[in-house]
Amino acid sequence: MTAPVPQRVPAHPGASSPQVARRMSVLRRRDTKPELELRRRLHALGLRYRVAYPIPGQRRRTIDVAFTRQRVAVFVDGCFWHGCPEHGTRSSSNTAWWVAKLDANRARDADSTRVLGELGWRVLRVWEHEDPAESAARVLALVRPAC
Repeated sequence: MTAPVPQRVPAHPGASSPQVARRMSVLRRRDTKPELELRRRLHALGLRYRVAYPIPGQRRRTIDVAFTRQRVAVFVDGCFWHGCPEHGTRSSSNTAWWVAKLDANRARDADSTRVLGELGWRVLRVWEHEDPAESAARVLALVRPAC
């Protein structure tokens, strides 16, 4: 069965100011501070993993932290970009475009989780605001379950 394709987002209408354009242009896609902190803690626990590992069969989609042998995928989701129910905010300019963009991000996240699940992977999503030590403990429990 073919899954619904996440919705497409119309072309961006342009930044509301040069300052916003500059700020948005320097945002990282990977190796963000929360991602690096989680990876440091996982490494300190003796875990070895792949970074930005491609999702099988999905062009341009990657797993933030992948444990390939155990088939565990960890995503570190930003509160704004992935619509955190606790900390997600809405933009006050270009509102309609941002609503469509963030809805498409959430649809893509759900589709990636579904695809990986169908391939036998376990998926863990961590919000950027979560405590890295607690997140690392959740990952450890998935990767090295108690016998």
